Amino acid sequence: MGYVYIMLSDTGTLFTTMIKKYTKAPYNHASISFDPELKELYSFGRKNPKNPLHGGFVKEDIWTGTFRRYPDTICVIYKLEVSERQKAKMRRVLNVFIKNNNKYLYNILGVLGVSVKEPIEFSNSYFCSQFVAEILNRSGIKLWDKLSVMITPDDFRSCDQLELIYEGKLLEFPPILQHNPFN
Repeated sequence: MGYVYIMLSDTGTLFTTMIKKYTKAPYNHASISFDPELKELYSFGRKNPKNPLHGGFVKEDIWTGTFRRYPDTICVIYKLEVSERQKAKMRRVLNVFIKNNNKYLYNILGVLGVSVKEPIEFSNSYFCSQFVAEILNRSGIKLWDKLSVMITPDDFRSCDQLELIYEGKLLEFPPILQHNPFN
């Protein structure tokens, strides 16, 4: 058995503040990682930290990307126990995203669909929590009885199978502090 890590975050940007006002949830972005130091962190979000309108599949980097631009980002990190076979399946699914990186778009209409409780899906188009749920689903891990396109970051917070390991400022997460290249 091994683990994958789910991080929910709030950068405090204008876009995330608007989402928070609507959802009343403390976190509005979801990412998945295969290591406890979050070196391999993937999601759907900003391709360029300065441009919230250009989104898609991203390999997030705490030290150079959006999180670096917003150092006061708060987060909650969970671990999920998975078999080695499930983890290998997740990596295979993820590799399809990596190889076809430029073919994926951010599913902003899907986010609106969640708000009106109507699934809106397009091929090659995801939002962050939909993407994380899809990686899990395609690997045989079904945490909810609803479509991936209806999963919100807050759904992860209420999932009993996830074990909370940290809540606070992202840059103060102990494994990240130990590997801070700017110290």
